[in-house]
Amino acid sequence: MSVDTAYGKAPEGGWDVESVAAELLRCEDERIERPPFTDEWPELDLDTGYRVQDLNLQARLDRGEKLIGVKLGLTSRAKQNRMGVFFPFVAWLTDAMILPAGDPIPQERLIHPRVEPEIVFVMGDRLVGPGVTCVQAMASVDSVWGGAEVIDSRYQDFRFKAGDVAADNASSGAFVTGPVGLPPSDLDLTLEGVLLEVEGQILDSATGAAVQGHPGEALALAANDLARRGHAIEAGWIVLTGGMTDAVFAPPGSSIGVHFTNLGSVYLSGGA
Repeated sequence: MSVDTAYGKAPEGGWDVESVAAELLRCEDERIERPPFTDEWPELDLDTGYRVQDLNLQARLDRGEKLIGVKLGLTSRAKQNRMGVFFPFVAWLTDAMILPAGDPIPQERLIHPRVEPEIVFVMGDRLVGPGVTCVQAMASVDSVWGGAEVIDSRYQDFRFKAGDVAADNASSGAFVTGPVGLPPSDLDLTLEGVLLEVEGQILDSATGAAVQGHPGEALALAANDLARRGHAIEAGWIVLTGGMTDAVFAPPGSSIGVHFTNLGSVYLSGGA
């Protein structure tokens, strides 16, 4: 894959929230990878990264995208160990990130996509923190789906610190949901299993317990973290609760499947 690496240099006076936001959107739009900003701006901490994230959400809305939900990143120990960042993140989903079932991974707009299986919630009620518990969070869920997120990163080699990845919308790319949606009461989400298949071989497996002990804990975490930032999870929103296993690369020509115990299967093609 040929990707332009002519990333921007720090503006005179150094990086700030506005310049990092603009540079990240440019990298995404032009498929440019770059070193993490914290190499040059160590003060880019988690809260500052979220300010960048919110600024770029507004930029996405201004160019016509619609806010449809939130995603969590690094909710499983497998993902935290891989990335060397040991707490979860919350980020935004827009309609531009939807990958219709059966469509190939959009290589033409991604830099180095990876795929991870996720348990996905569709919200029935508004969920507002702080102080939300897992039980309260699950009571607000209308349906549960199996899904797969195609994560991407604007950082070279997926190397980043907490502020970098928060600013980069938690490595957002695209996502697809499977064919089966069930009420939460029909499932034991701690035991809902998934097999990750690559080129016909099962490479990894997990259960919902890998996601913060229960995916509802991830949902509660998102509601509470968003409350700190002045936001809530709205009725009808989609919530991706985070990768259950480590992610696998999805280059052109690849074939990936994620197979859930009760939530069906999702198949992804790396395309040409």
